[in-house]
Amino acid sequence: MSHAHFTKATFTFLRELKENNARDWFERNKPRFRAEVQEPAIRFVTDFAPHLGRISARFRADPRPVGGSIFRIYRDTRFAKDKSPYKTHMGIQFRHEDGKDAHTPGYYLHVEPGTVFVGMGVWHPDAPSLKAIREHLVADAKGWRRVTNGARFRERFRLEGDSLVRPPAGFDAGHPLIDDLKRKDFVAVTSMSERDATKPGFLDAFTRTCRDGTPFMKWLCAALEVPF
Repeated sequence: MSHAHFTKATFTFLRELKENNARDWFERNKPRFRAEVQEPAIRFVTDFAPHLGRISARFRADPRPVGGSIFRIYRDTRFAKDKSPYKTHMGIQFRHEDGKDAHTPGYYLHVEPGTVFVGMGVWHPDAPSLKAIREHLVADAKGWRRVTNGARFRERFRLEGDSLVRPPAGFDAGHPLIDDLKRKDFVAVTSMSERDATKPGFLDAFTRTCRDGTPFMKWLCAALEVPF
């Protein structure tokens, strides 16, 4: 069993950050952020790397705090109504080697007080990628059903994300999978708890969840014509 990475202190800091989302408070508490949030995330990424390699050699576990698998704590507020400078969660993405940003196939861990989940798939893909996924869904409807209707998948995951109100242009509104064709995100999610995240075996549980999502990720990689 693996050792614990995240602790109660991780969640305590994030709760306090939500209540004190200001630069002066964060600067005073930056050593706590590094010790209680950032460094545990770095260790998690480092320790997950060999497990990820056994799932697929095409995804990357990069422990760098900037430019790697760990999302920055700083929010981009340029076009946001909410000008709070900091995120109140820790996000970690293990993206495909061909991907350059968050909008690419990947495995994801979200650590936030009251909201811990594992996600995988493609969030907000660009227009060509979204079209390719939809076209593959039409061409391989049987494969999509086999992946998403399988007992193992339905037991562990739910499909989440944004969808169009109307059918996408160029696709049959009467298609039996029209609700899936309307999706703008192709993401499978499973929820966990703070208690789960602070257990010594959390890395192993995360690994099993990612492994269970292999058929879904293989299908998406095939749709985007990238190797799994």
